Amino acid sequence: MPHIKIDDKEYDLDNLSDEAKAHVGSLHFVDTEIARLQASIAVFQTAKVGYLSALVPHLKETTAEAQKH
Repeated sequence: MPHIKIDDKEYDLDNLSDEAKAHVGSLHFVDTEIARLQASIAVFQTAKVGYLSALVPHLKETTAEAQKH
């Protein structure tokens, strides 16, 4: 018998109404999507750091060239 815990109380999924089971399914879907999006955000944040690191030397070059003129 699978259970779900909500507000510190456990519920037997087999005893829930069909409508309640549908809501549980929706909650599971949303939680999965949130986790997927958080993982994507972590990837994008890592990429951003990399792009900024790659950009800084070019900015220094541009500044050095501008100071020569």
